[in-house]
Amino acid sequence: MNENKRVLLAMSGGVDSSAAAVLLREQGYEVAGVVLKMSPAHGQTVEDAKTAASQLGIPLFVKNMTAEFDREVVSYFAAEYRKGRTPNPCVVCNPKLKFKALLDTANAEGYDWIATGHYAGLRRENGVTYLTKGENLERDQSYMLCRLGQDVLSRLMFPLSHLPKPQVREIAEKAGLSCAKKPDSQEICFIPDNDYARFIEERLGKSEPGEFISPEGLPCGIHQGIIHYTIGQRKGLGIALGRPVFVKSIDPATNRVYLADAADSFEEEVFLTDLSCTFPDSIHSGMEAEVKIRSRANPAKATLTLENGLVQVRFAEPQRAPAPGQTGAIYQGDVVLGGGFIE
Repeated sequence: MNENKRVLLAMSGGVDSSAAAVLLREQGYEVAGVVLKMSPAHGQTVEDAKTAASQLGIPLFVKNMTAEFDREVVSYFAAEYRKGRTPNPCVVCNPKLKFKALLDTANAEGYDWIATGHYAGLRRENGVTYLTKGENLERDQSYMLCRLGQDVLSRLMFPLSHLPKPQVREIAEKAGLSCAKKPDSQEICFIPDNDYARFIEERLGKSEPGEFISPEGLPCGIHQGIIHYTIGQRKGLGIALGRPVFVKSIDPATNRVYLADAADSFEEEVFLTDLSCTFPDSIHSGMEAEVKIRSRANPAKATLTLENGLVQVRFAEPQRAPAPGQTGAIYQGDVVLGGGFIE
């Protein structure tokens, strides 16, 4: 057993966190799990985590975070959509709730390290822990973690960062874990059926229909309510203009959804608010970096200018349909420098 190497692992009962526990124990760490009940939809997550912990033979702490999650994440998520914006709840939850709860529990229970099953990398040099892209770029989740700071990163481990998913499942299967063939979760964790519009309307009331405005500036149809649309959306508009169009902007004040032609979908710059840095002075004015404007986008070369609390991101090549409310994650090479919210 590694001396003073006790690891507290975030568990969901899925194959990733369970395989991470197996790998950590093989490396000589003493492992315990913690599962966070974030919403009423997380009941099965808690039960699955209990099953996995029992099969692994490790202790499991169960933390009820329902009130905090509802206040900090769910309310934010619903309000952003009602404002015509496109939020990313995971990017907000990770620093505010998930990793904070993980670190607080580790401190309270005497664990040296925290760990998750994320596919991302860490590099420690000269007293700084750098968050990096995972070695398996197809599964890289560093974008979702771009707002973590040194308080978390300096204590964090990603046991799966170098592994392809089939090998992770093989690890779980060899360990006799029932989660080995459990499918990956694709939906928003607190909306299991992924019908976010229904969820928001049940919470905040019906989103009223309004006008679609054509690229020429004329009313051209009736939309179902602004929460049903996101910037850049092409499919499911129900508009027949004889050519492809997409959602260019959403105005909650007038309840209008503005459309544009595909050629007009690219922007040369965006502005980021509420900048968070992964290490001190990681981002400064005039620097060149790469900025990822959505989780499935490729990082795009850009020049950054910091002024009056905003980060101006000037792209080397225009980027398609950046959506207000989404996160702009900032990279240099494989290192994550931080991130802000597209304004």
